Amino acid sequence: MNNVLKFVLLIIGIGLVGYGIYTLVTPEFSIDAGPLQVEAQGDNTQSYAMIVFGILSLVGGLAFNRRN
Repeated sequence: MNNVLKFVLLIIGIGLVGYGIYTLVTPEFSIDAGPLQVEAQGDNTQSYAMIVFGILSLVGGLAFNRRN
């Protein structure tokens, strides 16, 4: 059971960090109409939260490795 939980935490952590970085780097909305180019950027708070939760999940998964 501990190995399964460790594996799940590591996979979720990698996924959350990857998704957080992806949403942080890519623009949310872009319009390109001739010489006019409009790019809308929103608040990146959710991206930072995803990265932090992913790191916490990775630390939790690695803590199970140290404990057992």
